[in-house]
Amino acid sequence: MVQPTATPDREQQRLDWTRAALSDAAVGLERASFDADFRSYWRTTGRTPSLILMDAPPERMDVRPWLAVRELLLSGGLRVPGVVAQDVEQGFLLLEDLGVHTYLHVIDAGNADAMFDVALRELVKLQSIPVPAGFPAYDRALLLRELRLFDEWFLGVHLGLALDDGERAALAGVYDVLADAALAQPQVLVHRDYMPRNLMPCADEVAILDFQDAVRGPIGYDAACLFKDAFLSWPEARVAGWHARYRELAAHAGLPVPALEAFRRDVDLIGVHRHLKVLGIFARLRHRDDKPKYVADAPRFLAYLDAVLPRHPELRPLADLVEARVRPAMQAPDAAIA
Repeated sequence: MVQPTATPDREQQRLDWTRAALSDAAVGLERASFDADFRSYWRTTGRTPSLILMDAPPERMDVRPWLAVRELLLSGGLRVPGVVAQDVEQGFLLLEDLGVHTYLHVIDAGNADAMFDVALRELVKLQSIPVPAGFPAYDRALLLRELRLFDEWFLGVHLGLALDDGERAALAGVYDVLADAALAQPQVLVHRDYMPRNLMPCADEVAILDFQDAVRGPIGYDAACLFKDAFLSWPEARVAGWHARYRELAAHAGLPVPALEAFRRDVDLIGVHRHLKVLGIFARLRHRDDKPKYVADAPRFLAYLDAVLPRHPELRPLADLVEARVRPAMQAPDAAIA
């Protein structure tokens, strides 16, 4: 698929708009980063300080949710990119340039405790923000729609697996378990992609990016996301320690976090939901959007499932499906893993 941002007309449109917004006919743009959706990011050249242009083609994306959630996070005292200029109709936002290094670039085994402690404190601040009336919710329909990405795109399109009636029924039962568990959790503001790639170190703070899909949802979601993402994997024992630290901070802040054992179950189950969803999204990016690099991380997410599924007997049908159908399909010589 050719993205709208790659067309010559769009290239000229974004450059003309940036120059007009800055009243500077000499400013240029260079690619800053790619995104998994239809947005692209461009850094200004020829001026100091540089700025970042978010280009969200309006026929594909709407920048208003990003702007609205940004204001909500600001109200809670969180660090988010400043907005220099905006054009909602054309899909352009000119933003503060926070640099080139996210947590993903600088975190390692030696500094992870300190860096994640900052990120967890900011997460507690985010979750402490009252969710406005009418805010999008992680309701049952959304939970199940995301889960079905796994069997539609990852199993069906990517691996070419056709489930029989028994397998479909078993998987649907697991989906119901996961949705029920998510809805039973205390509900708070959820970023939905709170991971190192979307966190930027800023002095003693952390700036938060990519927050436009925030919803009211399970308190364990972002804590699960932070330590089991698409780019970094950590030992299970260390993740358990970070989850205990998060629970301590959340309880101290008065958030409705359950006791540690119950919280760990919540994080496990919402983590399985996310892992299945991500596998489906990665396959969709590969086959619908011609973005093949993401699905190369599918084995990482299978490893996340391997670590969690044995702890929960109610998820045994999913574990059996992974072992009997998914793993052999991925290990086949002609498997389309990339």
